[in-house]
Amino acid sequence: MASSNLIIGLEIGTWKICVVVGESRPDGAIKILGVGQTPSRGVRKGEIVDFETAMKCVHEAVVDAEQKSDVMIRSVYVAVAGSHLQSFNNRGSVMLPEDRDEIDEQDVEDVKINAREVSIPAQNAFLHSIIQHYHVDGQDGVLNPVGMLGQKLEADFHIIHGVRTRIQNTIRCVKELPLDVEDVVFGALASAQVVLTQHQKELGALVIDIGGGTTDYILYADGAVKQSGCLAVGGDHITNDISMGLRIPMARAEKLKIEEGNCVLGNCLPGEAILLKDDSGFAGKEIERETLNTIINLRLRETFELLKRRLEEESFINYLGAGIFITGGCSLLNGIDNLAEEIFEMPGHVAHAQTASGLTSAVENPQFSTAIGLIKYAQAVQTDRPRRRFGGVLGKFFSGMR
Repeated sequence: MASSNLIIGLEIGTWKICVVVGESRPDGAIKILGVGQTPSRGVRKGEIVDFETAMKCVHEAVVDAEQKSDVMIRSVYVAVAGSHLQSFNNRGSVMLPEDRDEIDEQDVEDVKINAREVSIPAQNAFLHSIIQHYHVDGQDGVLNPVGMLGQKLEADFHIIHGVRTRIQNTIRCVKELPLDVEDVVFGALASAQVVLTQHQKELGALVIDIGGGTTDYILYADGAVKQSGCLAVGGDHITNDISMGLRIPMARAEKLKIEEGNCVLGNCLPGEAILLKDDSGFAGKEIERETLNTIINLRLRETFELLKRRLEEESFINYLGAGIFITGGCSLLNGIDNLAEEIFEMPGHVAHAQTASGLTSAVENPQFSTAIGLIKYAQAVQTDRPRRRFGGVLGKFFSGMR
């Protein structure tokens, strides 16, 4: 197999470190060759808080992926998350010189640079400039302006930026292994590549990726990214609420949440109970099912309502014809789609990767949407331009740094 066909996605999550090895097929399909994972340590709310420990976990997951796929991993695409990530929409504009009226690649690059000429916090760096729409001499809906005649090129972009040092820490954690970093990608943007079809993006769709420590989101309208961000709340907060509210150990609370929990209230019998058997250091306990479900419901309701308020700061939430697509590990909670439908007042779906084949257990598991999405993202980027090597990626985050 030609090594150029291999793409590896790495997600350093709060719950798990996940490495997915994929093969890019000429027809645009992706075949998953292997998945390596290990419990995550040294990571909190999607960000590295213990560098050495996190690096060891990443190494373990990489070795696991190499063994399962029979592939030597040399470079990866890495997902980033964290509440420090911010986004906005902006328009760039360039005028062609008087002696030329044909738009070329450099004009397209110049209009992107122009769109970034806005003030962001000094400690931040640009992560993505995602094209929404081009305009040539006032003509809307231009998909590719290169080769067209015109005097004024404008372009609308969705721009994502975050704290430079926090992104650097993720890159350095991988570099030390040592592995090359092909690119760093916002987690929800990666997930959307495999969770949504192009038609759903055109109709309007919201992807909510709920992991252990964060809830990433990305909203598409008219086929373009309009809003995105990250809330510093996830499945760990539900587990902690269960542990505190029912006075049981965290490990028991996590198991109870996954195996017995439901996000919807009123669908169990009055007084229905769950028996927790005694264990070393734990005397056993009887839990009312409705009490458990109430704890889960309240925390998730709060998360969805917080997200809804943030989205309502702009009008795009009113144009989601395809509805809401929930993915990530926490999407496996029973009834989470029903709760989302109630709060957002539109159809909700639990979603996993749609455009990959191979290891069925990985493809159909929402926990792997981001890592598989990284492969799809990379495939699209490689079609548009030659692969950037490690130095090229570091340039935008380490420029001016020793």
